[in-house]
Amino acid sequence: MRKETMKICLVGSSGGHLTHLYMLKSFWQDKERFWVTFNKDDAKSLLKDEKIISCYYPTNRSLKALVINTRLAWKTIRKEKPDIIISSGAAVAVPFFYIGKLFGARLIYIEVYDRIDKSTMTGKMVYPITDKFIVQWEEMKKIYKKAINLGSIF
Repeated sequence: MRKETMKICLVGSSGGHLTHLYMLKSFWQDKERFWVTFNKDDAKSLLKDEKIISCYYPTNRSLKALVINTRLAWKTIRKEKPDIIISSGAAVAVPFFYIGKLFGARLIYIEVYDRIDKSTMTGKMVYPITDKFIVQWEEMKKIYKKAINLGSIF
């Protein structure tokens, strides 16, 4: 992607998923960006100087959350027009990835560190449409054939 300015959407649950994304700071710090995460104290503290769009939670296995966050994804992606959407999960990533794909965003998913030999539900759901699927353990390439192992983010 050769573009003078690249806009990134970093989407993920608060807690460990958000920490994973924040640890990519050397990549995103000099780019235009916005975050989609839960309106919780840890996220507000970590991202205090960042543009944050609050999503609905709890998300896991919640049809209500999926519907609300799909509407939010549609509205947000149409307005913000990100070039790249990056996530390490969890469920809130799903509507943002599928809506983002419709609008031509490149999709990068990072499977979480604590999964060594079993996929996550979010990983399984977004794997078919990702442009880059990153794992942190070589064993995970047996589960996700097109994955790239970049080793640990930590």
